[in-house]
Amino acid sequence: MRFRFCGDLDCPDWVLAEISTLARISSVKMKLLCVQVIKNLLDEGIDYDKISKLTSDAKFEFALCILLYALSESGDVKASIAVLSFILSNAAKHDVDSESLSSELQQLGLPKEHTTGLCKSYEDKHNALQEKLRESSLRLGHLEAVNWRVDYTLSSSELKEVNEPTVQLRLQAQNPETDSTETTVVSITADKFRVLLTELKQAQVMMNALQ
Repeated sequence: MRFRFCGDLDCPDWVLAEISTLARISSVKMKLLCVQVIKNLLDEGIDYDKISKLTSDAKFEFALCILLYALSESGDVKASIAVLSFILSNAAKHDVDSESLSSELQQLGLPKEHTTGLCKSYEDKHNALQEKLRESSLRLGHLEAVNWRVDYTLSSSELKEVNEPTVQLRLQAQNPETDSTETTVVSITADKFRVLLTELKQAQVMMNALQ
């Protein structure tokens, strides 16, 4: 079967395997665990002490090391956090509504009362999760301006006679992380400039063919 929260693909085997792990905690604590996972996805921090208490009645093995927060969880707890992170982040990524997500999770074997708590937490933070995903997604900067000039070097301190042109390129590009404009100056020989120009023309032809 294909699931919307998996991008209309089959559900990964490891997610299927961990559904039973999630079913071992109460539905109330399931919702509270989702709150902690969502906080982690939003970079608001995660309370591992609270997670330890939430999962204690499920007989999870948990050994908390104060100095190694993220590495302290035992296998079952790490698996629970991982599978919830996958479900919640992918549902937001693919813009799945809470009703559809609830239906799909029940098809995978998660009890209805558990999906209710999970989907309520998801619905409350749906927009915030999507905004966080937009911020952390791959973004490419774009070229804003190109200025160039040709310098003809007659001689230098190392060579008495050079007689060679060089091309000075001044590139202004937007930094996608800061939205600021960064300037890069490049000096290349005439031969390298001809190679660059040829490759740019080839790239333009390929881009036009794809449009």
